[in-house]
Amino acid sequence: MATGRGVREGNSIVSASIVAMDAVAVWASGFVAHRLRFDRWDIGPDYASLIMAATVLMITISSMVYRSFRGGAALAMLGRVTLAWIAVWAVLVVWLAAIGATGTYSRLFLFGWGIGTLAALCMARAFMVFLLRWFRSNGYNERQVLLVGGGPLTAELRRRIKRATWTGYRIGRSVDPEQLALIKSLGEKGGFHEVWINLGIDKMNHMPAVLQALHQSTADVRMVPDVFTYRMANHGTSSIAGVPMVDISASPMTGFNAVVKSVEDYLLASIILVLISPVLVLIALAVKLTSAGPVLYMQRRHGWNGETIWIYKFRSMKVHKEAPGKVTQAQKNDPRLTPIGGFLRRTSLDELPQFINVLQGRMSIVGPRPHAMEHNHHYKELIPRYMLRHKVKPGITGWAQVNGFRGETDTVDKMQARVEHDLMYLERWSLWLDLRIVAMTIFKGFGGRNAY
Repeated sequence: MATGRGVREGNSIVSASIVAMDAVAVWASGFVAHRLRFDRWDIGPDYASLIMAATVLMITISSMVYRSFRGGAALAMLGRVTLAWIAVWAVLVVWLAAIGATGTYSRLFLFGWGIGTLAALCMARAFMVFLLRWFRSNGYNERQVLLVGGGPLTAELRRRIKRATWTGYRIGRSVDPEQLALIKSLGEKGGFHEVWINLGIDKMNHMPAVLQALHQSTADVRMVPDVFTYRMANHGTSSIAGVPMVDISASPMTGFNAVVKSVEDYLLASIILVLISPVLVLIALAVKLTSAGPVLYMQRRHGWNGETIWIYKFRSMKVHKEAPGKVTQAQKNDPRLTPIGGFLRRTSLDELPQFINVLQGRMSIVGPRPHAMEHNHHYKELIPRYMLRHKVKPGITGWAQVNGFRGETDTVDKMQARVEHDLMYLERWSLWLDLRIVAMTIFKGFGGRNAY
């Protein structure tokens, strides 16, 4: 079994290597950018000082950039590096402008150096991730884990760790929380680098005794929340008045996430509306010329936090009245469709006006599709956690839609499958997931076999 000292020394070497790679990336990109701009390798003291300042800032800007990413998402690590370098570069440019020294430095050099360094940093980190995953998959740089607990969560942890060999975690043994003497003995022997306590909600009363048994252990002790008993809307944590809390049912769109989501929505919606404006005009004319009634159809839906919003669509059905409290879903060969209504619905062109809803702040580009209010009232009593999908703004496209759950939901099973995908989106939300869904929507198309 690997010793704790060996793992700590290995982690120190890895951290030092990453810091060294970052420094080399900043300097190498600086030299290359200087060579491309001035056609010489020798750089003057001004440029050398600027590169040195960037190196120092990059290494000291945030511990988040250099914290261990063992077991974490590689994309999240690359995102932190990207944000850190952009911050460093922006600080230096603002500082140069503040002291009136921007004329000393070539703008082409600054931009070339900024972009080149970002690419070099990401490639270096990607190489390190690949190298570490190879080492850990082959039994090096491992961390031995003692599991305290039982039940489905222990089985799930074992399954995931066994599959994710690249993390370097190895579950050596698992014990029941009642075996306090054994837990104390194993913890004090020092044969495990980490102890993961995964007590179900029915055994949380054992937690004080388990922690007491481990109080002499030098291993890292972690508590695994029981996500099987209470499925969470996201897996985040909050700190309120200095008290840490686990988010069981909370919107992921708060703080910086909300800013990122808003910038994404307003930017993409503005660009898309400009690009599709000729299409909007043509569809509006076609709707007006092929059937009597308004061009746009407005319907009340539930939005963020269950608030009532109005969403826009191109009208695809003949003007008709529904019975109070009833909304009939569109079906195959629906007689209510206008001459071009079926085409608009199959291709989802009828939903293009919802980009205006995005600019109004009522909707998002990506999110759970809004259902008719009558459907919400019906299904929220039949499907557990149904209303959690309103923890974010409704979207024009979503994770459920790009995975084939679009169109008529004439059974509870179909609606439940759609809701499960919506909740999966809430749990895993990130900017990268949104961009992936947008790309999948473009390449797969808005249509679907169930869209009538």
